[in-house]
Amino acid sequence: MTSPLTIDVLRNAVDGTAAAFRCRRRLQPGGGQGDKVFPPTFAGAVYAIEQRRVPGREGPVTCVLLDSVQSQANRMELALQEAVDGGRLRMPLVVVDFSECAPTGDIEADVKAGRLIDSVGRITSLQVPHRLADAILRDSQIDGVAFRQSDKGNALNQVSVADATAVFELCPTALIFGMWDSTGPKGGLGPKFERAIVSEIVGIGAEWHEDYRARGVRRDPLEIRAAVKVLKAADKSWSVAEPKAKGATEPSKVNHSSVPFDSANSGVTIEYAEQTTTLSLICLRRLRFPVSGRPHANTDTAARTVLAALGLCAATLAFEAGMDLRSRCLLWPEAVMEWELLDKPGTASKTFALSGEASIGLLDEAIGMARQAALRWDETPITLRPSADLIKLVRLSQLEATREGSEESR
Repeated sequence: MTSPLTIDVLRNAVDGTAAAFRCRRRLQPGGGQGDKVFPPTFAGAVYAIEQRRVPGREGPVTCVLLDSVQSQANRMELALQEAVDGGRLRMPLVVVDFSECAPTGDIEADVKAGRLIDSVGRITSLQVPHRLADAILRDSQIDGVAFRQSDKGNALNQVSVADATAVFELCPTALIFGMWDSTGPKGGLGPKFERAIVSEIVGIGAEWHEDYRARGVRRDPLEIRAAVKVLKAADKSWSVAEPKAKGATEPSKVNHSSVPFDSANSGVTIEYAEQTTTLSLICLRRLRFPVSGRPHANTDTAARTVLAALGLCAATLAFEAGMDLRSRCLLWPEAVMEWELLDKPGTASKTFALSGEASIGLLDEAIGMARQAALRWDETPITLRPSADLIKLVRLSQLEATREGSEESR
């Protein structure tokens, strides 16, 4: 029987001996059962295929990875960012603002003036790869001082599992999605926080033909022919070539004419996909949150409850309506999202319903409890400015990308 997940249930689970919340769901392709899905490709342009034990099957089953743990974490962070942008929730964020060096649109003038060629905008701690320990934050400044040398950034040099308060106040998602401050002043000895929430999507009963190739033609409505040659100029412009002109090339080199395609990555069919999401309460209970240097059990419980609510909120917002993982990999869940509490071994688990809006409400209640326990939850982002060297690195990289694009089209 399914019940709504309340703040009392969540707090008692965090404060007690419960091991985890988990959610297991079956999904089908958006086009319907039996439609092809396209997994991600890895080194060598191959799919991640493996044999797995599946309940109810006598032998191993061929499975394919549809979305990795790291990719699922990024999707959950994106869901939180979208909720923040939409005004649905507010949370501590560190933001790097590149707007002062935004491009004008005149590439030559921008390069000469040292501005960016392409707009970067604002990048938050929910968007950078390594969360609070990311080099983009490290190489930015607050009030002219390098972030890691500022009062707020310097606090990261002292954090640990036994004192995670500074991380909770600056970037709480680092405590649920994991972080290793390997590029900070301590290098490999920098603080490390393991993932508390893990999610993965696997295609069960995968079938594909290794010798099959997806072939076709991207049709040009103008029906431009390869026999008509063109001449390319350095500025990417082109002109129709005279017969036997030196250096003449096919119109496809300037993106005209029909283009045939041939790919070995032709997708797979699956019996179904399964998503498994687990939020470890044991992991959260390892974290301590002293305030003003003083540990307190009530403060620890309040912070852990916020983190548990934040993890459940991120997963629910990201996954409740299904997942569009990539081109031709839209997955539709067979049932609504429900969370199972792994409380006491040997006893029946309890199942709880939680919608996206309800998960935001649950998080708000948890934040209120944390504030009563003297924990800070600053809803005003900490805004950094990129250093001159970081701006130059980005600008030169953008300039190189324009050159690479020009060379590839030749």
